[in-house]
Amino acid sequence: MNILLVALGAAVGAPLRFLVDKHMVERLLLGRQTEPPLPWGTFAVNILGSFVLGLLTGVTDRTTTLLVGVGFCGAFTTYSTFAAETTALASSGHRGKALLNVVLNLGVGLAAAVLGALLT
Repeated sequence: MNILLVALGAAVGAPLRFLVDKHMVERLLLGRQTEPPLPWGTFAVNILGSFVLGLLTGVTDRTTTLLVGVGFCGAFTTYSTFAAETTALASSGHRGKALLNVVLNLGVGLAAAVLGALLT
């Protein structure tokens, strides 16, 4: 049963991550960007996921933790994409943007998690 809860959460989280990223790219670029932007889609999902996980610190129900925390947030957030996009920015000569991406993701992500935890 546990694996089904995780799979169900992931089945919602992964497509939603794709849609949020797509929306952010379409909304922010509008075909006018000439240099690589900060990866705002990945930033958005990681911050939202951190907030939700912060909210879950007050939840003791294992079903909710597996469904939302492990399944949904595990598929919705993405450390690997954050790392790959940051590396690509640095490799292409945009070291300042790469550093800003790291600082924003870690700083705002931690703040979002703390805020979520404080609200529970």
